[in-house]
This record gives sequence, structure tokens and C-alpha cells, in this order.
Amino acid sequence: MKHILNEFSIKFHSSKNIYYLCHMAKLQELKKHLRRGRVYRRSDLSKWSRSVDRHLDELVNEGTLEKLSQGLYYYPELSSFGKTPPNEEVLVKSFLKDDRFLLTSLNAYNILGVGTTQLYNKQTVYNHKRHGDFTLGNRTFSFRVKPHFPKKATLEFLLVDLVNNLDQLAEDHDEILQKVKSKVRDMNPQKLEHALREYGNAKTKKVLEQVLATSHA
Repeated sequence: MKHILNEFSIKFHSSKNIYYLCHMAKLQELKKHLRRGRVYRRSDLSKWSRSVDRHLDELVNEGTLEKLSQGLYYYPELSSFGKTPPNEEVLVKSFLKDDRFLLTSLNAYNILGVGTTQLYNKQTVYNHKRHGDFTLGNRTFSFRVKPHFPKKATLEFLLVDLVNNLDQLAEDHDEILQKVKSKVRDMNPQKLEHALREYGNAKTKKVLEQVLATSHA
């Protein structure tokens, strides 16, 4: 009986070791597909693993991957200063599974020279799919669904967008608006009219259309 038990124990531990080695081999195979600086969704990795959830837990625990949010992971780039954070454009693209978006911020208005000086931590993402505030890694993004937005933020777009979001600014709104009206006189009227028509809300159109009519008459 003792002999049978010993034989069973040997077979059990042998099978366990074989399973472990097989599992580790599959984990190493998954690692071969990873590229530094890339952001991966769980669904991206599931095509290389039949035990993707277990493998993801192990990769996060050992520090190979960083979990950014539910189902979103980052394989860090390495520099002389250590691990670097993911590129924001890459991060947002992976989160949305879409490259049609505009990444901007209330800080962008500062280049207009209309008196905005405050600094804001939150990034804004105009897109066609997601709406709400989401924390990805250690950064918070405000996703807003918009029917129209440019591929790049021009000065004309930023001026229109500033008036759209005037109530979100910490500075004196009346003072900013007066400086915006003065700024209109220095801008290309055709480009500003196009930006206003495409991206301005009803209140912004009412304000800036009057300014355009008088300043470029």
C-alpha cells in the first residue's frame, strides 16, 4: 500500500511539474509578442493566450505589465530614469479602439493671449464613442462625444472652443470675453467663421457672429 501511495505521489508531483513548465512556456511565448511602449487591451492578448486572465495577473504581479484600467495594460518603455509613462495619444487610441479623436486641454487656450493663465490637470478628448471622466493609469481624461472636431486644434478652433467652455474657466468670464472679442479682429475672418459654424454651440455662435459682423464690416 505504501508503495502504491509513493508511486501515486511521484506521478502527481510529476504531472504538476509538467503542467507548471507548460504554463511557463506559454507565458514566455506570450511575452514574445509584447512590444515596449505599447498599450494592450485584454482582447489583444487573448489571441496569444488561452489563459489570458491568469497570464495577465502574473505579468502585472511580476512588473512586466502595468494595469491602466479594467482590461487595459501597458508594457513600459525603459529609460535611464526608469519606466516611462505611456504616450497619451497611444493610450487614448487603445482605450477608444479608434483613432478619430482630438486630445486637448483647457491649458491650450493660454496660447491665444486672452488672459487665461490657470493650469488644469485634466485632459479633454473629443471623440465619437465615449463620454465621461476616466482614469487611465494615473491620469484623468474627460471624454466628450462630439459630432465634429478638427484633426488638429487650430487657433480659430481654440477660440471657439474657449467660448464654448467659458463656464469651466477659473478666470473672470466677462474679462476673458472682452479680450476674446478684441482677438477676433486679429484673426482670419473666413477661418474663424468656418470654425464657428462647425464647432460652436448656440451661445458661442450668438456671441461671436455679432463680433465678426462688426469687426470685419
